[in-house]
Amino acid sequence: MKHRTFLWFILPSLSAMVLFIALPIVSVFVQSLFVAHDQVLVVTENCGPFGCKQTTTVDQEATRALKEAAPLGKFNGFETYTNRGHLALAEVSQAWRSATGIGDFVSQVLNLPFYRAVAFTLSYTFVVTPFVILLGLAVALGVNSLPRAIKGPTIFVSLLPMIVTPLIGSLILFWMIDSRGLIGATLQIVFDDPDLSLKASPTLTWITLFVYGVWHSAPFSFIVFYAGLQTVPQDTLEAAMIDGATRWQRLRYVVVPYMTPLVTFITLMQLMDNFRVFEPIVGFSAQASATSLSYIIYNDLRGGDSQLFGSAAATSMLTILGVAVLLLPVLIRTWREFNRKPV
Repeated sequence: MKHRTFLWFILPSLSAMVLFIALPIVSVFVQSLFVAHDQVLVVTENCGPFGCKQTTTVDQEATRALKEAAPLGKFNGFETYTNRGHLALAEVSQAWRSATGIGDFVSQVLNLPFYRAVAFTLSYTFVVTPFVILLGLAVALGVNSLPRAIKGPTIFVSLLPMIVTPLIGSLILFWMIDSRGLIGATLQIVFDDPDLSLKASPTLTWITLFVYGVWHSAPFSFIVFYAGLQTVPQDTLEAAMIDGATRWQRLRYVVVPYMTPLVTFITLMQLMDNFRVFEPIVGFSAQASATSLSYIIYNDLRGGDSQLFGSAAATSMLTILGVAVLLLPVLIRTWREFNRKPV
């Protein structure tokens, strides 16, 4: 294909990417360099027979004029990225100087809101992603070996977690693990502890969120692997059977290598999706024990007149950077395999 023809071929997609991806990212980055204007305060002194009293009021007109003159806010540069609500460079440096050991340093850093959110986000991503891949592949292999008559209903039931809206699904599980719910009441009976609650412990809250993440995302992995299994060369499988390969050997040396591109695809999708975990935290009301980067953005924007657009934009840019760092090893490996010369 000629270069000019190829350019015209990709121009619509390239234009859409610039319009809907690149420009919004640039806009968010510019917003992250600004903070809200300080309110213009007016101090008045009222004197009476019992003395004078000072009162402070907000000059609404002057504040409004300031916002109209500079709609983006007050230029703050990269200080938003380095303040206590984000990278907290000063606090991290102080913790390093005052820490008695690595454990103490990590403990102090994890007390900072941004790093606490990063810790949960990374834990959620690296725990949920491999379990989703393994469980999806196991379910796909199991369904693929079922008789044709029951494959359809089994596939439908397996896809139900993906059909349910994430927020609704998390709310349902949240009610089930309540002390009056099915799971919560059952655990109290099993362990003979009427005070047992999955919501009371941060560790149990994290585990519950991880389980929900695997439950909700596994159907996507399953359906991709199941579709891939339909394209596995039957001639290769039959040749392996003739050579005496067991079921496990056929799976390991034929099926899994053939599914490697799908594993890469699912890994990329799950890393991006899990790194922006948000709905389960809201559904489980788990923000006291687990916060994510997406929840910090939501928390900055949900205020009434005190919406922190600059802070939310800075967290968004750091989230995008985090996703890029996570995807980079997978993309590099994929690129190397693509450019590998056949033997």
